[in-house]
Amino acid sequence: MILPSLLYFLWSLAFPVGKKLLEYSPPVFLTGTRMILGAVVLLGFTAIFQRKSLQKISAKGWLALGILGFFSIFLSNILEFWSLRQLASAKVCFLYSLSPFLTAVLSYFHFREKMTPRKWVGILIGVLGFIPVLMTSSDGSISSFFSISLAEISMFFAVFFAIYGWIVLKMVVKDNQISPPIANGISMLIGGALSLLVSIFIDSWSPVPIVEGSLASLSGLLIFLTIISNVICYNLYGYLLKKYTATVLSFFGLLSPIFASIHGYFILGEPISPVILLSTGIVLLGLRLVYGEELRLGYIKKKNANEQVPESDSLQKA
Repeated sequence: MILPSLLYFLWSLAFPVGKKLLEYSPPVFLTGTRMILGAVVLLGFTAIFQRKSLQKISAKGWLALGILGFFSIFLSNILEFWSLRQLASAKVCFLYSLSPFLTAVLSYFHFREKMTPRKWVGILIGVLGFIPVLMTSSDGSISSFFSISLAEISMFFAVFFAIYGWIVLKMVVKDNQISPPIANGISMLIGGALSLLVSIFIDSWSPVPIVEGSLASLSGLLIFLTIISNVICYNLYGYLLKKYTATVLSFFGLLSPIFASIHGYFILGEPISPVILLSTGIVLLGLRLVYGEELRLGYIKKKNANEQVPESDSLQKA
């Protein structure tokens, strides 16, 4: 289980680093630049080592890649960057913990996965675990649950679109036999191009939407974030999807808010919130129930006492 833990340790760096990048450039331009840069790296690798694979993509595969690029890259990342402007990086990361519960619900409608009472109880407990964080304002004070900010709503949709995109990626990788680097590279190119196109109309290009004198800082952080998130994490996630269900990987994602709190403390000087740690524990309890049902229903099979491997996939249950 080292690789899933490493995945989220690295991925949680994207939140404080992304918030730092917003000091130098607006969200839409950042999304486009970051994704285009990631696409160039991945497709450059493909052109050298997997050139023939591009010729095997079916019309259905291209359509799926277009959907992945629009939802998981374009919409999700723009909404996330916008939310990062308003919220602490650890809080944004914690809201991504909605992913396993949304995955379970989407899998129910999309793949006809069975939803048992135990699963619904786990989802309910998990959702209740989000309430303390949603009621905590940026200054640490407690507010009404009904005063959810626009930034928090934006993050909900960012997570929803990201999860929908990962489900599409799972279909692309397994059904169309497209490797994760190709699927991610093409979808990043599509999402990045859309972002830059939108940026031309909403950002101030004079000559580019970058704070004067910050080009070097922005470039260094952007390259670092692209390598960590777009190249390493996106493809490690694609690789792990072949071994685990999306729900199981989301289970490990609950480590992310803790990692992000630590990263945010050292990178941005953000205080480590005890509320996030408390809510993470509640969400973990709910997700444990969902995870247990995944095991019982046969989506994952115990190979031995210490190892778990996928028996069948949610896609195969459709």
